[in-house]
Amino acid sequence: MNLVFEKELVQLIIRLAAAAILGAAIGYEREFRGKGAGVRTHMLVAIGACLFMLISKYGFADAARFDAARVAAGVVSGIGFLGGGLIIKSKSNFITGLTTAAGLWVTGAIGMGAGSGMVLMAVICTALVIICMEILNACHFRLGYHQITAVFSSDDQKVLEEAIQQLGKQVKHLSFSKQAERYKVETMLRISKKEKPFELLKRLSSFPGVQLESVE
Repeated sequence: MNLVFEKELVQLIIRLAAAAILGAAIGYEREFRGKGAGVRTHMLVAIGACLFMLISKYGFADAARFDAARVAAGVVSGIGFLGGGLIIKSKSNFITGLTTAAGLWVTGAIGMGAGSGMVLMAVICTALVIICMEILNACHFRLGYHQITAVFSSDDQKVLEEAIQQLGKQVKHLSFSKQAERYKVETMLRISKKEKPFELLKRLSSFPGVQLESVE
């Protein structure tokens, strides 16, 4: 009897250890990129989800009314609430933290998978998550466009208008204003992700007679 118990205990420890290692792998990728949730956060989520799953499967087995799915359903909604705290919207309507929040949510699923005994599936899922975050991340920053807000000013309205015209189709929205003897225009630009930040800053600052005040 003790031998059976020891074998079961070893299996549970292996599942917890697997959840911790897999969670740390995803957390390391996020911490390497300087994101809000790192190794410790992802490890805690994976271990906690794994333990909840173990409790769900084995903690109520002797109860008269036993439903292993109820605890798992609570974990899914609870981790979604935790991930929501990582999503931030800036003044320029730029949203950050979505990928990290989604990664945290998937890490919870990986922990639950390990806790339920599907360790191989949890390992495969971890590999797919890291591929998605690391390899596809390089392609994401090279494909498509993103929007920025740039503010220009000049003493000559005509010069300022000519500078905006040179930006062409990149201008999606603009608004003019005048403060004292200086003209100012706030523009929303659609910029290719291939263009590097310093190259973009140099290009926007190259209009003669026009001052670039801010870029967001």
